[in-house]
Amino acid sequence: MQNEINIPIIIDAVRKAGNSFLRDYKQNAVPQTMDELVKQLEEIDTLCMSSLKEDLSNHYPDISWHIGDEFDTDSQRNPAEKQEYWLCDAMDGAIQYLQHIAGWTINLALIRNGKPVFSVIFDPLANEMFWAQDGKGAFMNGKPLEISHKTDMSVMLAVLEYGHQDKSGNNLNEKIGTTATKLIQNFGIVRNYGPHGLQLAYIGAGRIDLFVQEDLDTYNWIAGLLIAKEAGAAILTTDGTPWKWGSESLLVAQQNITEKYLQIKSIN
Repeated sequence: MQNEINIPIIIDAVRKAGNSFLRDYKQNAVPQTMDELVKQLEEIDTLCMSSLKEDLSNHYPDISWHIGDEFDTDSQRNPAEKQEYWLCDAMDGAIQYLQHIAGWTINLALIRNGKPVFSVIFDPLANEMFWAQDGKGAFMNGKPLEISHKTDMSVMLAVLEYGHQDKSGNNLNEKIGTTATKLIQNFGIVRNYGPHGLQLAYIGAGRIDLFVQEDLDTYNWIAGLLIAKEAGAAILTTDGTPWKWGSESLLVAQQNITEKYLQIKSIN
């Protein structure tokens, strides 16, 4: 196991991978069929992974790779059975990229003994590089991140997200609907933006005040969770318990905002 990591090398590799997509952004036709969509998503994965592996495997030959398939619900319940590996979301927000709209990033996390110890999220359009190391803080373009310190919910921005898992027969759609209603009734601004990891990084940067999701979406969350945590956010489930790998909901905000949300949620 390689304990020391060279942060500039990793950041440069992620930046190179992200910037490689800028040339063709908005140049290809928006996919009109499922076959076209799947083909273009596979091309994105291939291009991104080839770039990252080319730049990082020479420096870290003993660290294996794991692509986070957000459509595979069962695989998200536990870390991979490896002591150390890269977990890559080749493009978080790939649908936005293919639809010619902003909100797509390259996310990479280093998982060691079942927990993220380093993560990076790069937004090529904004040229913003978010990263965090376990126990050593979170940063954006080299500057330390700090979560929001708002106290007035009428000026807070809350985001509600959902994943790709099957929501038939498990009451998840009803649960999400109830959550949306609670947020709209109590927070000044409610949005659904798309790239989950980037939104969690925005929690760390104080741009978003609360993130909530009522289903399992580990692969989309993991890189952003470390960034939000290292910036000072509380990482919980929507039941108020500490989040752990495999938890089927997520609530992220400064501690006093999570407390307010949980009070709101408990009111019928």
